[in-house]
Amino acid sequence: MTRIRDLLIAWRIRRARQLNNSDSVWFEAFCNEAPAPRYPATKESSLTNEYKVSPKNTKAEEYVRFSAETSNSSKCTRPSLATILLLILLSAVFLILPIIYLLHCFGVVNVDHDLAQHTHAHHSVKDKEHYAPSSKVHQELEYSQPDHYTLHEKRPSDNLLPPPKPDYKQCKLLKDDEKLDCYPEDGANLSGCEARGCCWVPRKIKSRNRKRLNVPLDVPYCFYPPNYETYKYFNITETAYGLTAFLRRNYKSAYPADIDIIKMTVKYESENRLHIKITDPSHSRFEPPYPEVPIVDKAASNLSYRLELNQDNTGFKVVRKADNTSIFDSYNLGNMIFSDQFLQISAKLPSHNIYGLGEHRSHLMLSTSWQRFTMFNHDGIPKENTNLYGSHPFYLSLEPSGNSHGVFFLNSNAMDVILQPAPIISFRSIGGIFDFYFFLGPTPGEVVSQYAEIIGKPFMPPYWSLGFHLCRFGYKTLNETRKVMQRTIDAGIPLDTQWNDLDYMNNSNDFTYDRKNFRGLPAFIKELHNKGMHYIPLIDPGVSASEQSGSYPPYDKGIEMDIFVKNSTGQPFVGKVWNRASTVWPDFTDPHTVDYWILMLRSMHKMFQFDGAWIDMNEPSNFLSGSFSGCPKSSLEDPPYLPVVEGGHLNYKTMCMTAQHFAGLHYNVHNLYGIAEAIVTSFALAEIRGKRPVVISRSTFPGLGHYAGHWSGDVYSKWIDMKYSVPQLLSFSMFGVPLMGADICGFNGNTTVTLCNRWMQLGAFYPFSRNHNTDDGIDQDPVALGPQVVASSKKALAVRYSLLPYLYTLFWAAHVQGETVARPLFFEYTSDVKTHSIDDQFLWGAAIMITPVLEENSTSVSPYFPAGVWYDYYTKSVIESKGDTLNISAPLDTIPVFIRGGYIIPQQSSLPTTTQSRLSKIQLLAASDASEQGCGQLYWDDGDSLNSIEERKYTLLQFTLKSGELRSEPVWWGPENPPNLGSVTVLGVKTPVSGVTINQIAQAFRYDTIHKYLLIDNLNISLKSPVVISWK
Repeated sequence: MTRIRDLLIAWRIRRARQLNNSDSVWFEAFCNEAPAPRYPATKESSLTNEYKVSPKNTKAEEYVRFSAETSNSSKCTRPSLATILLLILLSAVFLILPIIYLLHCFGVVNVDHDLAQHTHAHHSVKDKEHYAPSSKVHQELEYSQPDHYTLHEKRPSDNLLPPPKPDYKQCKLLKDDEKLDCYPEDGANLSGCEARGCCWVPRKIKSRNRKRLNVPLDVPYCFYPPNYETYKYFNITETAYGLTAFLRRNYKSAYPADIDIIKMTVKYESENRLHIKITDPSHSRFEPPYPEVPIVDKAASNLSYRLELNQDNTGFKVVRKADNTSIFDSYNLGNMIFSDQFLQISAKLPSHNIYGLGEHRSHLMLSTSWQRFTMFNHDGIPKENTNLYGSHPFYLSLEPSGNSHGVFFLNSNAMDVILQPAPIISFRSIGGIFDFYFFLGPTPGEVVSQYAEIIGKPFMPPYWSLGFHLCRFGYKTLNETRKVMQRTIDAGIPLDTQWNDLDYMNNSNDFTYDRKNFRGLPAFIKELHNKGMHYIPLIDPGVSASEQSGSYPPYDKGIEMDIFVKNSTGQPFVGKVWNRASTVWPDFTDPHTVDYWILMLRSMHKMFQFDGAWIDMNEPSNFLSGSFSGCPKSSLEDPPYLPVVEGGHLNYKTMCMTAQHFAGLHYNVHNLYGIAEAIVTSFALAEIRGKRPVVISRSTFPGLGHYAGHWSGDVYSKWIDMKYSVPQLLSFSMFGVPLMGADICGFNGNTTVTLCNRWMQLGAFYPFSRNHNTDDGIDQDPVALGPQVVASSKKALAVRYSLLPYLYTLFWAAHVQGETVARPLFFEYTSDVKTHSIDDQFLWGAAIMITPVLEENSTSVSPYFPAGVWYDYYTKSVIESKGDTLNISAPLDTIPVFIRGGYIIPQQSSLPTTTQSRLSKIQLLAASDASEQGCGQLYWDDGDSLNSIEERKYTLLQFTLKSGELRSEPVWWGPENPPNLGSVTVLGVKTPVSGVTINQIAQAFRYDTIHKYLLIDNLNISLKSPVVISWK
């Protein structure tokens, strides 16, 4: 399995031999984040494909894994007789005698005697460098095993007995909310249910015998009885990193090829992070190569959690030490299954306040009323209760105490996640392993930061990418593109980046452009660059496979380099997307594809100098379900359990599951295709341009935000779609993808003036702000919809552009510390239960609250103001809230925006482009809290270079406010510096001001006696040295 770094290092090694090195850019350079040290260790799910390299048979010298010593080679001399005798004596004392003692005491090395009476919690790690499973474990595993893993091979589990019939007296003990579905497939009946050892208690309602996709989730008829016999521990051993346990299954499950013996590896990775991995110790199973998670080989100390295991109980429990809250409790739920193509585990949760589990269209707080979340990346118009473009098996939960925790299930196979009212969560995957990370927070922001430590912190976008973007599928010519762009500029609407959908391509083929309809494209892009603007084209992964031989290098070169995804016979897999007749797909998990993709993008960049990449259709999407001849009959195409995917088949509108990638079968890597493309594309752009890359991807997976941003796909031009874009934005913030937004005014269908008017206002506050729509809809750029939309767009975007220094600083904090950019109110007010379900207003960072108008014909909103001091952004008037919902006027041209007291916001003038606005002077907006205090930061670099942070080519300023004084101090003053300070506004100055000094020099000022704010303007002060502004 290829890891990210291996893939790109392999590319570098080949490139050093084959290509000119003069303009190379290192992978570490484009990441904008110094990589953590990596160990040359493989993933620890299983040691190899053959059990002969188990700990039992491994030489001792291969197991010095945790030693702090290093060895030095030296010449050896022949040992003397005395030395030999001494070694024999030492061996007898320190090796043979302890072994005899252990055999005498235990017979085998087994679970501590205390385990039978006591819960196994974290103890101090013993002084040993590795664990050695007992001989009992080896006896259990010593079956004849084939050299390679195949589906449904003869396994020890084939000898398992079926479960006993259920005890219906026990069945009656369960409450409806706690019943776990024992027959999640269609067709459940009494005999089939009892054959699984489960309880059959149908409810007195109409039959559920309907089409599978229409079966509603509810209390299951067939459910597991209490204390159902499943896996039991039979060996637990402490290790330097935590513990290792082995479990054995008692009875056969309903799914083929149960794994009889499984291994649990527990790592106490940090004070607030626990890692639990459950694998097949006898066979290697698929594990996602992305994201590249850190490998930890030593247990942390001062843990905020404890892990509870008990040999008499099934499952495990993760407990927060501070208040004994069980955050994940799978004790005795009895439904754990680990078979070849079906993995299932459930756990009781401490709270109904659950967020995440994307990508889905839903409210921010998820319902626990029998909800199902299917994860399998799919190209479809967003709607409720279906799998969408991305898969994010991560959730964040607010506990009753106000603490927060997060859980990440690292698995790339198709899955269903079920929430039921107990509350209980159930994970059902059709492959891979159980690989769980638990994050103890305790604040929501800390949970997300801890998650980002695992999946990779968000990339640092170039400054210009935070401006406004304009696009449409349907600009049929360059002249039309230019016309729409120019009327936007002429209307005074800020604009930074012009985009083109696939219209610019020749015959919809990648790495080309239509030299007739888009004649002059290279010169057009140069004009944009001269104006300080940028250009981004669409780049689909699919490559045309039907062009005349020798006429289309992307196909010819791909065949020559052998980098396309293969079908089950080893030939290039052929499907159909936008290309004229047929399509093949690069395999982005193959290291050779890095060469290929750079070569193709470089050849395109030589034709026209684009500045970023929009990678679409990378779920991967296919207009066919499989190939032209369908897909081979296989349990990969029709697994024993089918998650409730759109279309009812895994290969619906995508590749066959039997297609082959360098990293494995498409069955396993389907959800990874988009992130793999994003990784290679981001690297290629940095290599070609030598500047910070920006990539926007439709398909997503955990870790995508480390390389790219995301937009929400082909949403409708409807009010409900606009409304749902807010919780989706906030969810992706939690997923570590802060550069995100929806197509402003909607993509599918025709927008309206009233809808686009309000959507342009909301879209001005998407971190990724782009207006884009389909080719069969009306024009929806602001000018096309009339003066009202133009006025709203100008006003809202003027606020955005003035706040860009603050927004850019938020992205710096996300990149360095894993913080969120757009965030829900409950992130800042966890103890205020009224904020927990709010998803129609949101924050930028901690300091700015946006309240969009989401209802047609409304000219007011009723936002909730958490307790504290707030200020209207436009009027500077103060709102002192005790936790109030207030009616706020929202005229047609205005989106209400509020500043939170206690924060200092860096700003600049709003100008037509970010290139121009960055040259204007810095403005400080200081909002006093009830104590007349506040703080803030400004991060500044050149906005486009690689490694600005690592090479310390930036400036970081700290601002503090107290009664009568505002201070600016440089934390770091590097070679890239912000403009001078031009003005200061202090809100919440309660008493009239009689005098102002700056660094003890008198300064002119104005004081607004009505709105109680102080304005000091017409300044030109360098921020290189401390600046102290005082008033009295």
